[in-house]
Amino acid sequence: MKQVLEGSQAVAEAVRLSRVTVISAYPITPQTHIVEYLSDYVADGTLKASFLKVESEHSALSSLVGAASCGVRTFTSSSSQGLALMHEILHWASGARLPIVMAEVNRALAPGWNIWADQLDSLAQRDTGWIQLYCEHSQEVLDTVFLAYRLAEAVSLPVMVIMDAFFLSHTYEPVDVPGQELVDRFLPAFEPKFQVDTDDPAAFSPLVTPNFYMEMRHNTAKAMEESIAQLAEIEENFSNIFGRYYGPVEPFLCDDAEIIMVTSGTMTGTSRQVIQELREKGEKVGLLKIKLFRPFPAEIIRKTLGSVKKVAIIDRNFSFGAGGIFAQEVRAAMCNLSDCPQIFGYIAGLGGRDVTTDLLEDIYWRTKKSEVPSGESIWMGLQEENHAVERS
Repeated sequence: MKQVLEGSQAVAEAVRLSRVTVISAYPITPQTHIVEYLSDYVADGTLKASFLKVESEHSALSSLVGAASCGVRTFTSSSSQGLALMHEILHWASGARLPIVMAEVNRALAPGWNIWADQLDSLAQRDTGWIQLYCEHSQEVLDTVFLAYRLAEAVSLPVMVIMDAFFLSHTYEPVDVPGQELVDRFLPAFEPKFQVDTDDPAAFSPLVTPNFYMEMRHNTAKAMEESIAQLAEIEENFSNIFGRYYGPVEPFLCDDAEIIMVTSGTMTGTSRQVIQELREKGEKVGLLKIKLFRPFPAEIIRKTLGSVKKVAIIDRNFSFGAGGIFAQEVRAAMCNLSDCPQIFGYIAGLGGRDVTTDLLEDIYWRTKKSEVPSGESIWMGLQEENHAVERS
């Protein structure tokens, strides 16, 4: 059934339909609406679940580590400083191989104090062992929650479903909300592979000596790598039931492109419009949207980008001293190709600044007119500079 939903409500609807039984969260803008909706569902009996009211994000995730260890389906959400406060427990959740799902609403980190979108909060957690899935629109957000539970429970790893602050979390758009029967067909009841059981005692998260620790980490790394193939299989099943498919990456007009622009999140929709307009002018340009960031789908990206002349990666994030984070990952994936394209990195949209069609066109023309990149990362849209180039 089509409903006009706020992006945050799309998350809450998906969690309700996923029959989550324990929710623990602490409010922080801009994810607060998600747990407000869920608290209403629990209070009025729409969702049969326990809602744990805690004093911090650290406690919220700690509570779910306990709940998930007991073999129940769990959910939390966070943003920005709240996610940073969770950092220690993110490692505990992945190291314990717990299939927790978190909605992470991308918000810039302070200082300066900012409540608008950029991706550094989630990307700062990229090495914690959580699978990361970035969403473009609210339909994708709702669908990705279902995919996340299937994937998390298949590989025994936690998953972040990531969406841009305000552009998605507080914006309304039509969303196809499936009935409970369809969701149950796709997402059966959770059957834990291991759980706390007084009839079958076991030790959980004990001290591990050097003789065993490395093997534990290797097993987690293998599960992360296997999740790419698992996601493909899960998405095929999802497509058969719901008629929608996303994939770890989504190419658009890439087959004959000479330049491919690479994006993630909400700027992808604007980029798709710009690509279409440039195509109508005869420009051989394509677009690659990256949805799956951890594990990084390097082989798929190599196949898509390996035959083009130039790649322009637009990052709504920045690693100080290293440049745009998606650009770093793509360069690393492409570096051993015998004929690697020139890879241009651009920084745009930090702190919620708009990534406009004009800015994206400027990025395209700058890439086309440059033989090689002028630096690791080119900052676009700064107030004190004019980055526009001649469009011809």
